[in-house]
Amino acid sequence: MAETSAAGNSGMMTAMNTMMKNMEAFKPEGNTDHDFAHMMMAHHQGAVEMSALELKEGKDATLRAMAEKISADQQKEIKALEAIATRLDGAPTNYKPQDPADPFTSKMKSSMAGMMNMGQPSGNVDMDYAMMMVPHHQSAVDMAKAEVAHGRDTKLKEMAQSMIDAQQKEIQQFKDWQAKNGGKMKASAATYECPMGDGGKSNAPGKCPKCGMDLEKKA
Repeated sequence: MAETSAAGNSGMMTAMNTMMKNMEAFKPEGNTDHDFAHMMMAHHQGAVEMSALELKEGKDATLRAMAEKISADQQKEIKALEAIATRLDGAPTNYKPQDPADPFTSKMKSSMAGMMNMGQPSGNVDMDYAMMMVPHHQSAVDMAKAEVAHGRDTKLKEMAQSMIDAQQKEIQQFKDWQAKNGGKMKASAATYECPMGDGGKSNAPGKCPKCGMDLEKKA
C-alpha cells in the first residue's frame, strides 16, 4: 500500500473537523424534520470532502470506487435535503433542542459523540479514509434512525431509511476492506483533549472540533 503525504492526512482530519464545526454551529428550530435535514446536509458534506481527497490521493481501487459512489450519492441527497429543508422552514416545533432529556435531541447528540473517538491517523489516505468513514457513517445511521423514530415528514423518513440501509452496507464494506488490508487501526494510548474543557478530544493531535483550539496531549 503506497504511503501518502501528511498533507493528505491533514486534509482528511480537516474535512471531519469542519463538518463537526458546521453541525455544532447550526441553530435548531425545534422541528425534527427541518433540523434533521439541515444537520444531515452538513454531515453529508463531510463525506463528500473526504471522498474527494480519497479520489485525489488514494491508491486503492476498491476504496476509490466506494468514494466515487459515496460522493455521487450524498451530493444527490444534499440537493434533496435542501429542497425539503426549504419546504419545512417555519414548520411547527415538535421537540425541545435545548433539553438533553428530549428523545430526539438526545439521539442526535449521541450520534455525534461517536465521531469524537477515532483511532490515530496513519498518514496513509486509503487507511485513514476507511478508518474515518466507519464512525462517520455510523453517526449518519444513528441520526437517520432518530428521524425515522421521531420525524413526521413521510418523504424525509423514507429517505432516512434509505440512508440507513445504504450506509450500513457501506460500513460493512469498509470493515471488510480493513480486515483484508490490515487496516484495523489500534487506538493510540495517548488522549488529546481541548484545553478549554469543552469535551473535545481525540486519539490523535489536531484541532478541537468544537472551538478550533489545538488539542493537548493528556496521557
